[in-house]
Amino acid sequence: MGATFTWTYDATSGVYKNHQLSGQLLKVAAREWKFVQFTEKEKAFGAHKGESITLVYYKPLSDPTTSQLTEDIRIPIDQLTMGKQTITIKEWGRGVEFTSLADDLSVFSPRDGAQKGLVDQMKQAMDVAASDQFMGTDAKVCFIPTSLTGGTWDTDGTPSTTATVNITKNHISAIRDYMAKDLHIPFYSGDTWVGLLSTKALRGLKDDKVLESWNMYLQKGDFLYRGEVGMVENVRFVEVTNDAALSNSIGSGNILGEGVIFGEDAVARIEVEFPHLRADMNYQGDFGRRKAVAWYGTVAFGVKFPTATDREARIVKIVSQ
Repeated sequence: MGATFTWTYDATSGVYKNHQLSGQLLKVAAREWKFVQFTEKEKAFGAHKGESITLVYYKPLSDPTTSQLTEDIRIPIDQLTMGKQTITIKEWGRGVEFTSLADDLSVFSPRDGAQKGLVDQMKQAMDVAASDQFMGTDAKVCFIPTSLTGGTWDTDGTPSTTATVNITKNHISAIRDYMAKDLHIPFYSGDTWVGLLSTKALRGLKDDKVLESWNMYLQKGDFLYRGEVGMVENVRFVEVTNDAALSNSIGSGNILGEGVIFGEDAVARIEVEFPHLRADMNYQGDFGRRKAVAWYGTVAFGVKFPTATDREARIVKIVSQ
């Protein structure tokens, strides 16, 4: 439980602190979701559906040496194989306690302050939970920049090489070509993929002066992603300023900022109740003298295709050992 809201007195007894020193209560700027907006809700899961869901998919058929038939040979028969991913629901929540006296007498409502603070905390918790999947070991394909023009690939979810440079336009070109030619990752929307980059990683592209401003490629009626800053090589980039979601200090001498580029069906989301605020105006009884506000939800995230296989993988991470 967090600390109970308490008053500070001017003296041992007497009036409360002077509220006229400022007409506005300052608060930390609220953080906004960057990762959650790119997760896809699994409609088959919900209340009274158990604690987990298993996502099942058919693996692509291999390409034969030839599909040409001859008159006296039967049509060859291939076998379907399946892959799966299990996501288990989780509970989330935190709360803030305050007294009815504080609520009655304060110029700045502790209830309003608690609600704003909890909404911000809730957004942070959910975005970090989603980013843990985009950047976790179930996302198998890793790109590690090791020169200004190229890098090293790992396909087991864990980078084994240390990055020596920050991201450049040449790296994005290499990732784009690998996604298109080797992995055949479908576009996230239209004919574009999506990239989430930390501020430092994005700085590498800004210094290369290659970012095409969003107002140059979006048409009337197109959707602008929260935090979107521009496009390179058919990848629409979103800046992530949350260090808990994407690091600004990895690689040799903290040279690299983390990032991730992905296409359709990257990370799934299951939920019974997506996190929301709840109020208890008689918290722990005492005739309503203690109150509390909390956020609570049941939700979980998971990579849809935990593989590096062509036509299955959907995510490329920009990382370092």
